[in-house]
Amino acid sequence: MHTQDAHTTRRDWLLQSSAALAALSPLLSQAADTWPSKPLRLVVPFAPGGSSEIVARAVAGEMARTIGQNVFVDNKPGAAGNIAMEEVARSTDEHTIILGHIGTLAVNPYIFARLPYDASKDFAPITLVSKVPSLYVVHPDVPAKNLKEFVAWAKTQPGKLNYGSAGNGSAGHLAFEYLKMATGIFVVHVPYRGTGPMLTDLLSGRLQAASVGAPALLQFIKAGKLRCIATGTSARLPQLPDVATVAEQGYKGFEMTQWYGLMAPRKWPADHLQKLEVEAIKAARSKAVSDKLSQDTAVAVGNTGAEFDAFIRQEQARWKPVIERAQIKPEGS
Repeated sequence: MHTQDAHTTRRDWLLQSSAALAALSPLLSQAADTWPSKPLRLVVPFAPGGSSEIVARAVAGEMARTIGQNVFVDNKPGAAGNIAMEEVARSTDEHTIILGHIGTLAVNPYIFARLPYDASKDFAPITLVSKVPSLYVVHPDVPAKNLKEFVAWAKTQPGKLNYGSAGNGSAGHLAFEYLKMATGIFVVHVPYRGTGPMLTDLLSGRLQAASVGAPALLQFIKAGKLRCIATGTSARLPQLPDVATVAEQGYKGFEMTQWYGLMAPRKWPADHLQKLEVEAIKAARSKAVSDKLSQDTAVAVGNTGAEFDAFIRQEQARWKPVIERAQIKPEGS
């Protein structure tokens, strides 16, 4: 008798539990649907004025149309992107994401003895938003119309010419060191705190050369304020059909592109990460973003988080030996 009562009680409890879960399920689903509950903050770990800001604003504007909240861009430069990466890795509001980049994800792990974040463990890759062609440019006063002429000129005065970058370990730093290794020239690196400040000195003639993502440069090239001597792409750019690639000018197999993707703290709930991935991919693949980026010579991608993760690992493997050979060190070391 007592055994039967126990079975009955247990059965009733299971039924009640099932009913409670069934009632709770829509509420849990609704809770997931209510995220994001406030505007999303997209942190860009660089100063305004570079390719990163153009890419970030394009995807943020499109995501805001479908994710249910505004997405605002917040530039937080400093320490080669490490300050922003650490802040986002430690953030707990579940509404702060970051624009990942070749520098913060594939370079910094190899140039800093210790990082305040783990590029592989602290962040969940969401989507690769865009690849940006790297251009090699000189001030118009430089007596070189193309890369061959620049290399010949640079070899006549080793160590006397300067090139600028957005900072140690930045994509522009890598791109020019890569070019120096390929061509055998010696040009002195001058690091700045962001692409914007560096461009100011390049445009004024205080620097002779630089490598920068195409979106930040096209307007100056078209206005004749800078001269593009080569592109880092595998094929010529439609926007600059008369400019030969580095490979075309005698350095076979040479290719250099920057890239940008969305990352979120890995500790976020899985459903939030999943929703963000769906919305980010939708935005990156949209006609609006593709059109906006193509105007600036950037290519929209929009792959899955898993594909972006594999891409980051490939880039880490690619750049590690370049960094070691060029002995790239962080500022102040």
